[in-house]
Amino acid sequence: MNLAIMQPYFIPYIGYWQLMGAVDKFVIYDNIKYTKSGWIRRNRILLNGKDLLISLPIKNDSDSLDIRDRYLSDNYSKEKIKMKNQFKAAYQKAPYYELVAPIIDRILDYKEKNLFLFLYNSLIEIKEYLNIDTELIISSNINMNSDLKSQNRVIEICKQLKADNYINPIGGTKLYDIEEFAKHSIKLNFLKTGDIVYKQFNNEFIQNLSIIDVMMFNPREKLKEMLRQFTLI
Repeated sequence: MNLAIMQPYFIPYIGYWQLMGAVDKFVIYDNIKYTKSGWIRRNRILLNGKDLLISLPIKNDSDSLDIRDRYLSDNYSKEKIKMKNQFKAAYQKAPYYELVAPIIDRILDYKEKNLFLFLYNSLIEIKEYLNIDTELIISSNINMNSDLKSQNRVIEICKQLKADNYINPIGGTKLYDIEEFAKHSIKLNFLKTGDIVYKQFNNEFIQNLSIIDVMMFNPREKLKEMLRQFTLI
């Protein structure tokens, strides 16, 4: 059984979805620390030929809290309107805007203020549009020692779910040891996204924007092909 584990990201880039589609089960961390510098609450879209960083507003709270204990800010309703306007300005002339805009609305209009649950819903919305049938599992629902960290935690999750192949994004090659996984009869692979290029209006192509950008400019059949454009190392 193939397994991957990731944090929940806000409308993540295509590599995230390639990884999800490449495995049988996809674990989403909710019981690890929220990190300010990552992509949990933000991503990039295309606006006027340049990349624009958009971010979910988060309540100020302790840095020691897990993702599942963080919440959207009290002014989210105002920020939501701003984000909707940014998406409209960015993509209203894109070929698949009419199909994708309702997904954006459902994501941003979701009533849950808990950060993890909000992000989890957004992942489900996009997963369904991309026709990915991988099973999603929330990490806190796995019966295991939550004090384990990094590689040991990943290996334990693999053992609990009876996975014999763990797949990680290519950026994790220095984090995980093939031999250590092999000691537990688990094969370790790394997923490297291929060179995915598509027309973004008449602008010079900007890579690795949010999956929303890919969806705006490509039909669903093309998206299926793109999700398979990767190499396992």
